Amino acid sequence: MHRYIKHFLSICVLFTLIIILAYQIMKNNRQNYNQNQEHGWVTISLSCIFHVLWLNSWIFTCVNMAGLICFNNFPDKPVLKQSLANSPLQRCVYFRVVTRGTYPQLVKTNVQRNIDTCTEFGLSNYIFEVVTDKLIGLKDSLNVREVVVPDSYQTKHGSRYKARALQYCLEEGVNILSDTDWIIHLDEETLITESSLIGVINFINDGQYEFGQGVITYANEEIVCWITTLADSVRVGVDYGMLRFSLGILHRPIFNWKGSFIVANAGAEKNVSFDFGPEGSLTEDCYFGMKAWEKGYRFNFIEGEMWEKSTFSVMDYLRQRRRWVLGISRVFLSPNIKFPYRSTMGVLTLSQISIPIIIIGQCVGIPLHPALRVIVGSSQSGLLYFLFAFGSTKSFSNRRPGWCFYLFLCLIMCPIALIVGILEISATYWAVFSQSQKGFHIVDKGITEKPTPDHIA
Repeated sequence: MHRYIKHFLSICVLFTLIIILAYQIMKNNRQNYNQNQEHGWVTISLSCIFHVLWLNSWIFTCVNMAGLICFNNFPDKPVLKQSLANSPLQRCVYFRVVTRGTYPQLVKTNVQRNIDTCTEFGLSNYIFEVVTDKLIGLKDSLNVREVVVPDSYQTKHGSRYKARALQYCLEEGVNILSDTDWIIHLDEETLITESSLIGVINFINDGQYEFGQGVITYANEEIVCWITTLADSVRVGVDYGMLRFSLGILHRPIFNWKGSFIVANAGAEKNVSFDFGPEGSLTEDCYFGMKAWEKGYRFNFIEGEMWEKSTFSVMDYLRQRRRWVLGISRVFLSPNIKFPYRSTMGVLTLSQISIPIIIIGQCVGIPLHPALRVIVGSSQSGLLYFLFAFGSTKSFSNRRPGWCFYLFLCLIMCPIALIVGILEISATYWAVFSQSQKGFHIVDKGITEKPTPDHIA
């Protein structure tokens, strides 16, 4: 089936879901809203607050839908726009992997797999730089560089965790890159693919943008926990929606900036730096994105996809999401970023916090305009179901499952979406009621490998 037909059908599915849900909401809506009806000042105030909360949460929905509609959801495999022989990428490109060193065998295995991918693709003059707190013992090679961050190292502003390690790479005597070189940031479990290499090369050859990011999928390798893997399918859908729209059209990281599959100009990264202090250390990636935006740098979406694994347990999933909520909220509250550049982090945080409040408000009968309930409620719910189904389709595409599998996904769509919602709300309110973050929890990433000591940094 042609990709344009697939795209058209996917949009039809999205709007069909929204129309069905809108019909159900109108059918079951027995609460008559009368703007002329007299209410007490408490009820009126609550009603105004709830209208604002609904509209605030709708912003994220609209941005996601715009990305899904404006871009083809089934793009062709990217192709090189310029031969490797003439590519600026031949000068020097660094794949930078930051790790605690907790799972050394995982790092060794994935670095070798990524080197094999680069070799098979025909890429040359590249280096995999592994930045670690504990010595891993990688074999010396022209294509591998291991950098151990000294325990005594401290940044000027006291950055911690991954931000500290990334800043160490930028210090004089450690950094060996010129300002015209490029860095591809990877997590220790990230696997590059041929399509992502093509996307990276095309991005660098384009030369118009300093930073770029692409899609990450989570179901290509061995699946350890099906619940978290299916939950991360929503993230894949968001990458195709919100990420493509914000980077591909607006060229700004308006709602977030992930910590992996980042392509950065070395000079621009050094200018922005990672020395944000403790407030920017929980989600150093998001903080970095907002600071780079504030400094006037431009962003773009990168074609292709990279592979990662979802968390191996529901508890690790909750801890990961809790850290994200805490970190993003601190980015929003940071006085070191101008308000226009961090305001969208407030929209995102408020949307996460307001979901259960909105549900409670509906249960107790807070007056809400019927049109708002129908339009916002149906589009939000329909989009969530679609993101799960679409993200699952993309995540499992390399496994080439049959129609029976996709039919099964449709059947479990509602319960899985409910489970994902409960997990996200639980993580959000865990963050709200426990603001202190003792250490940076490293989620379990070794299927058979036992972690070395100091699992929590």
